[in-house]
Amino acid sequence: MSACSSVLTEGSSAAAGVAGTALAGKVTNNAAVATGIGLGVQAAARAGLQYEQRKIHGEEQDSIAKAAGELAVGAVGKWQIKHSLPIEDNLRGRVTVSRVISTEGMSCKEIVFSVDGLVDQINKPDSEFYVATICRAGQGWKWASAEPATERWGALQ
Repeated sequence: MSACSSVLTEGSSAAAGVAGTALAGKVTNNAAVATGIGLGVQAAARAGLQYEQRKIHGEEQDSIAKAAGELAVGAVGKWQIKHSLPIEDNLRGRVTVSRVISTEGMSCKEIVFSVDGLVDQINKPDSEFYVATICRAGQGWKWASAEPATERWGALQ
């Protein structure tokens, strides 16, 4: 999954560089200005892609939080996500609640979830496991962990 993300990031960056060069060539003959235009277009394309990847990761986190929200400690549920924008794989997995963290006006759960593979491929899971925290937000549950930059998300939260 991370390899696909790298290819997409570099591909978008290269395409933006080509587009920026074409635009710069029409605007100026000054090499410094042309370089600035090319770098600006490339940075904008990279920022746009990173924004979309953060949205997709948010959709995945919401799916896991929803599945875990109504589980009791020790119960196991299933989650899956079919992304609205197909730039990452549609994944599935399991989730369990390891403990409840509750105090006045705050209801949270520590969860352990797995990523078992692609949604459309039912095979023996080659699972990867992660720990996160979710909290009640209004009528539903939301991701509450501020994950560090892990292999799972790359440099994106």
